[in-house]
Amino acid sequence: MATGTAAQKHQRTTWHNWAGNITATPARVVSPASVGELQEAVRRAAEEGLRVKAVGTGHSFTAAAATDGVLVRPQALAGILSVDRAAGTVTVAAGTALKDLNRALAAQGLSLTNMGDIMEQTVSGATSTGTHGTGRDSASIAAQIRGLELVTADGRVLACSEKENPEVFAAARLGIGALGIVTAITFAVEPLFFLTAREEPMAFDRVTAEFDQHVAENEHFEFYWFPHTGNCNTKRNNRSQGPAAPPGAVSAWVEDELLSNGVFQAVNSLGRAVPAAVPAIARVASRALSARTYTDIPYKVFTSPRRVRFVEMEYALPRERLVEALRELKAMVDRSPLRISFPVEVRTAPADDITLSTASGRESAYIAVHMYKGTPYQAYFTAAERIFTAHGGRPHWGKVHTRDAEYLAGVYPRFGEFTALRDRLDPDRVFGNDYLRRVLGA
Repeated sequence: MATGTAAQKHQRTTWHNWAGNITATPARVVSPASVGELQEAVRRAAEEGLRVKAVGTGHSFTAAAATDGVLVRPQALAGILSVDRAAGTVTVAAGTALKDLNRALAAQGLSLTNMGDIMEQTVSGATSTGTHGTGRDSASIAAQIRGLELVTADGRVLACSEKENPEVFAAARLGIGALGIVTAITFAVEPLFFLTAREEPMAFDRVTAEFDQHVAENEHFEFYWFPHTGNCNTKRNNRSQGPAAPPGAVSAWVEDELLSNGVFQAVNSLGRAVPAAVPAIARVASRALSARTYTDIPYKVFTSPRRVRFVEMEYALPRERLVEALRELKAMVDRSPLRISFPVEVRTAPADDITLSTASGRESAYIAVHMYKGTPYQAYFTAAERIFTAHGGRPHWGKVHTRDAEYLAGVYPRFGEFTALRDRLDPDRVFGNDYLRRVLGA
């Protein structure tokens, strides 16, 4: 029996993710307080023939972290381990929440270059599934990794960077939990800077016609389209000299409550109860928006609270296919009986060099579709996925999709490189589960 905080915590406790669409009943749950305890937990599980998965805050919508074996909660492995200002890097323990990292970096006058739109996840969970924001030149959080350490299936700690185990580094920055359990990550950081955000309502036809222009002219461009309407809300984030000029109380309420939380929760609950009301609600909600401009430090501009629970599918398309695919999505919704109360989110990323990144080797644009928690989503997601896959789309590893290894091998040129590395690092599939069997093959 292991001792200390790595010891068995619960017998047959059911785990579920943030959205509530995934559950698992592990044989035991461990919360290692040190890398040594994690190594011992992995070795012991392997000896017992149990599989091991680490789980962050459960913000994935897939079963990537689900297991009937040993569930590892890494939250005790948290905090900044070192800062190298000369190299422009920070090393953090894998269980560190992005919100804690962002605040700690800001206190030291530092920042990540780009972020996703929430910061509840652990750094290892976010990077392992490919969490990203939007950027013309700056890519996903995983693309900002300069080094990492992971515990492999035999209980060893493997250090990886461009110089040390580079073939593992190329893959493990976004490893979907298949190569080992990440224990520490070294990120590139830069001196704290200001972003000026400009939000502006815009017609669907205009934003799609001008999409390439907006991407070219802005460091970070994204927009939301409200189904059942021709209305969008655009957001452009660009660096500025400051000073900070955060949103006023009224506009902050509109963004954080009307669009994201309290009022939005009520609107979605009404839409779930009375689906016929959704188009009218969408028209009112999309017209409630007005243009606003504000300036703040990066994480306060990139991220926002998300209290309304939902289920999400997101695909990365070749950027040049985005507008055509989005127009097809709108046409499909317009002619269908579907009632969609959540806006569709569109973002971009430059090509990167990570083996299974959704932007690996190609400039990408993302289309994310959402449905309110508890609302049937299969018909909408199936129809959307048919459009996305017709354009060579790559599903986000942490969001709902139905793709398997055969499909994914066709859209990832380096897919075989990843699976060969997995065979070498984890031949007995200590870190396997049903999701990885589907997406990576047996």
